[in-house]
Amino acid sequence: MGVMNGEVELNVPASKAWEIFKTNELLKKVNPNFLANAEYVEGDGRPGSIRLLKLGPGVNTYVSESKQRIEEVKEGPGSGVLQMKYKVLEGELKKMYDPYTVTFSFRGDGNKNKCIAGWRAEYQLLSPNVAAPEKAKDVALRFMKAIEDFYLSSNFISTNCN
Repeated sequence: MGVMNGEVELNVPASKAWEIFKTNELLKKVNPNFLANAEYVEGDGRPGSIRLLKLGPGVNTYVSESKQRIEEVKEGPGSGVLQMKYKVLEGELKKMYDPYTVTFSFRGDGNKNKCIAGWRAEYQLLSPNVAAPEKAKDVALRFMKAIEDFYLSSNFISTNCN
């Protein structure tokens, strides 16, 4: 089983980055070039929920959609890390890797206005011709930086005031 990790610093409090990440209505507004739509087709974001992501034109030549089952959510007080772990059930990634499990996390860095956003994939290549998910890592980290841009823009403020 392969493992790949990545992280990026965001000028966003961990709680706000988490709110954007887990809330489909906010997440799909972050950058439509990366993510065209996000919806829970079953459940409400707790473990066992099924989330469908439809990727935008900036990445859909690589992956156009991903159906995921949420395996684990950590968001209680005192945990220090807000995270969601999911397993890909359908989509292009499932055709390259099986299993393919991803964990997104947000943890404070000591400065309450910043956080470290983490991405971790655990995967099994289905073919020796398939590369490790380096491109998925790059897209995920760029998307998390887009969460920062969205938060710092007036889009986040106006979305939460209505």
